[in-house]
Amino acid sequence: MTLMRVRRAAQLTLPADVRQALNVKEGDYLDAQIVKDGVLLRPVSMANRDAERAAERRRAWEKIKEIVSHVKDLEPDPNEDPIAAEERIAEEVMAMRREERAARRKND
Repeated sequence: MTLMRVRRAAQLTLPADVRQALNVKEGDYLDAQIVKDGVLLRPVSMANRDAERAAERRRAWEKIKEIVSHVKDLEPDPNEDPIAAEERIAEEVMAMRREERAARRKND
């Protein structure tokens, strides 16, 4: 077992034998995981991490595209009376609120 001391700014220095065993050098990344008896440090390949992040971004964009596909863009009618437009919008909002209340009652 190797004893290490926490330094200023919570920094740790890995002893040479630990660095050699893990094959890590300055600038490398380690994944820290809390385990039952302490902390587990594992070297992280940035290529794998970059690939995971790229895949996560692709999944996020796919989800965004799917959500956007359900959005209805209603262009305002330039000939519609402003008061009538406000009343129509108010009716749509009230109808949506009624639907939400009904869904909540159904789930309760």
